[in-house]
This record gives sequence, structure tokens and C-alpha cells, in this order.
Amino acid sequence: MSFSYFDRTVWLDDLTEAVAPGVAYPLCEEHAGRMTPPVGWTLVDRRTATRPLFVSLEVA
Repeated sequence: MSFSYFDRTVWLDDLTEAVAPGVAYPLCEEHAGRMTPPVGWTLVDRRTATRPLFVSLEVA
């Protein structure tokens, strides 16, 4: 998950690589699926429909 205060937008992306601290926040599938943005914000789900079966150990 990443977000922009200026744009009032929250993005959900596939977790396929390590996340840099302060740039984005990793969420598990369950929490990402229940994500609701603050009132007045837009949620943009950019995750692919098919999730990868394996990811690098840096992500896990």
C-alpha cells in the first residue's frame, strides 16, 4: 500500500519485491482485501487478478 496526501489517493500494488521503509507499507492479502480509504480519498487497486505463487525471500 502506498498513498499520497496531496492527491488523497491510496494505491494497492502486488507485493513482488522488498518495500523500502517510508515509501510503502506491505499488507497481507486479507488486509489488502479489506482496505478502505479515509472519507474523501480514492482507493486504486492495481493488483493483478492472478497472484504469483512464489515471491523472492526479501518479500516474505
